[in-house]
Amino acid sequence: MSDNKQVSRATAEQDQQRAVLPAVDVFEDTSGITLLADMPGVPKDLLELKIEGETLLIEGGVWPRTPDNLEAIYAEVRVPHYRRSFTLSRELDTTRIEANLKDGVLNLRIPKQAHAQPRRIAVTAG
Repeated sequence: MSDNKQVSRATAEQDQQRAVLPAVDVFEDTSGITLLADMPGVPKDLLELKIEGETLLIEGGVWPRTPDNLEAIYAEVRVPHYRRSFTLSRELDTTRIEANLKDGVLNLRIPKQAHAQPRRIAVTAG
């Protein structure tokens, strides 16, 4: 392999390691929060969600599409690796997170702890 091909391959591998911040919308209601993260092209098997302490980590990769039996020796198309982290409030119940990936959008629902949710107090007369 020539030096130019080795440099091209090394550059491509470095580009794949650079993380892209996915655009995220966060919505809150009385029972919890919903995060919507744009992660186009990320398949379910290349998506990873982790909770470490109070930090939510979202990571996902896109697998480059190449024709069968061919290997790219030069490519200008960059394949993104998405990474985003959030510090979560202690009011949120991280044991009950629900995640759904559809049409390139990750939908995470994180409910509030029972003690953090508003509740009605019954009033009696008399």
